[in-house]
Amino acid sequence: MSLLTFPFKLPLLPVHAVVRLAQVIQDEAERTLADPATLRRELEQIEQARASGEISEEEASELETEALARFTQLRRGGTVAVGGED
Repeated sequence: MSLLTFPFKLPLLPVHAVVRLAQVIQDEAERTLADPATLRRELEQIEQARASGEISEEEASELETEALARFTQLRRGGTVAVGGED
């Protein structure tokens, strides 16, 4: 960045910082979701909810399918909408 262009780019630095922060957050979220330990914990929580009667067998099956689909899609390098938004 030269001294002549710096004053013109200065007002945009906060915007660049926010964009970079969003990229870092997205990378960390994808890394967390693609972690096998996260999938295992989620499947264990579904199993505990099924065993305690909080959810039905078909709800548990649907949640397990969604979790596995999300995990396999992330492992292939795709992105996934979090919160059931496709």
